Amino acid sequence: MIRTPLRPLARILDARAKGENPDAIERENIRLRGEATRDKARLRAEGRLLMMGVMFLCAFMTVGVRMGVLANTKPQEPQLSDSGAPILAQRADITDRAGRLLATNLVTHALYAQPPLLVDPERSAEKLVEIFPDLDRERLVRDFTGARKFVWIKKKISPEQMQAVHDIGDPGLLFGPREMRLFPNGAVASHILGGARFGAEGVNSAEIVGVAGVEKAFDLWLRNPENNGAPLQLTIDLTLQSAVEEILDGGMKLMNAKGATAILMEVKTGEILAMASLPDFDPNDRPAPLAKGDASDSPLFNRAVQGVYELGSTFKIFAVAQAMELGLVNPETKVPTKTPLVYGRHRIRDFHNYGAENSVTDVIVKSSNVGTARIVQMIGGERQREFLERLGFLEPTSVELIEAPTGRPIVPQKWPEITAMTIGYGHGLSASPLHLAAAYATIANGGLRVRPTLIRGAARTPGERVMSADVAQKSLAMMRAVVTRGTASFGDVKGYQVAGKTGTADKAKPTGGYYKDKVIATFASVFPVTDPKYVLVLTLDEPSENAGSEPRRTAGWTAVPVAAEVIRRVAPLLGLRPQEGPTELAGIQLVKKD
Repeated sequence: MIRTPLRPLARILDARAKGENPDAIERENIRLRGEATRDKARLRAEGRLLMMGVMFLCAFMTVGVRMGVLANTKPQEPQLSDSGAPILAQRADITDRAGRLLATNLVTHALYAQPPLLVDPERSAEKLVEIFPDLDRERLVRDFTGARKFVWIKKKISPEQMQAVHDIGDPGLLFGPREMRLFPNGAVASHILGGARFGAEGVNSAEIVGVAGVEKAFDLWLRNPENNGAPLQLTIDLTLQSAVEEILDGGMKLMNAKGATAILMEVKTGEILAMASLPDFDPNDRPAPLAKGDASDSPLFNRAVQGVYELGSTFKIFAVAQAMELGLVNPETKVPTKTPLVYGRHRIRDFHNYGAENSVTDVIVKSSNVGTARIVQMIGGERQREFLERLGFLEPTSVELIEAPTGRPIVPQKWPEITAMTIGYGHGLSASPLHLAAAYATIANGGLRVRPTLIRGAARTPGERVMSADVAQKSLAMMRAVVTRGTASFGDVKGYQVAGKTGTADKAKPTGGYYKDKVIATFASVFPVTDPKYVLVLTLDEPSENAGSEPRRTAGWTAVPVAAEVIRRVAPLLGLRPQEGPTELAGIQLVKKD
């Protein structure tokens, strides 16, 4: 190794030549090098101190901010870590036409346990059973003391139950936030709303999905965040719905009926203001569907939409309206009504003997099967089928319910003349009460087809013309006569000019044939007839009015009085003022329509 001398010879010789002391020069150089080294070390130390100061300042600010956040945060139980995708729990509200809540969300909690964290599993199980009597203590103990790391206890609990669990004081009992679907009006409009349940579930949230009714039909829309929380507004009116259900329930019990349904609909728009089906249920605690037996025995069965029945004499007005539209008859035309009408091996009879002939109007007023069959013979089966198809009787209704497609009418595969004759007076074709309401609204709407809807403000196109306005007016006049002097005299609600038609049909057996003592009683009505605004269809399943010496099952004795009470109650709520109107057929004159 070659060392560099501190005092090179050239420097010594140069210093001596100048008369300087080489030792002094060397000492000065050593001093200068020492100062430079010291300055460099000081700068390095100052930089390190500055960096440490900045780091300490950042750490202090972070701790301070975190402490502030924690101080302003609501205390929360520890949560299990969840690495999966977040579950979207928010679901839009459902309101009636006035904006009143029919379905909304309620923030609550779910209860679960982490057995490894439980301090006293047996005591916790005992306390939980005291709070939730439906829990099984032995199973809880088995789950808490076994190898399980996670146990669901309750998917939703009330605030009071949550506090009671808190009071147990075991750190292994934990809570997860939940949004549950709440139907604040209980069973009101239950068949329309349907119900909801939890779908995908996690500790921190749960997805809500619809299971029936509009909740199912509009499930994707209700869960779509792009709607910005806008509610789904229905056409029903909560006040009207409650009134209809209350009266229908009382009428069903009074008439000893197995079930009942009622539909109140606007004539021009097809908007359903109320639609009730009994028995009903509470969608907050939706019952399980029937595993066997008759589906109509279940409270989940929507009779208004899913109930497909032969609707009896309510169909007669369609035969008469078509015959008038074709120019075959007018209200005064005489029709043979001698009973029985023999057609091959078939005999068509009337409830009473109405004489050898009657006017078309009296065929409707007296509800003559024979007279209607004679009119249908003039029309022919093919034309009858086309007319009923234009009225919507050959396909499910388009109402916005998930159950609507199941209410498909039962239509005969072949349509011979005898089938056309029986269909003319309401036997041989089965449809739902909602089909009937839409068809009667078409007559009340001046012959323009009406399609029922439950969605407020939905885009609609004008319905196609099914019959002329003149024929529709004459049909309404006949139905008014049914109320003033015919089979629906109990339906004459003073001041509201009700028009309608009764229908009593023998109930079909599931195995074929008909019951002898069970009927479907229906009253289809329009009011006020001088300016038709609303249609009400009310049906009772197996009614029996037992106040007299013998049971009376016809619609005039059962369905009509109940429907009259519904009209008497809801007409003022609809803003209709009682008015004295014509009672005779000739006095009915429709007001001018837009």
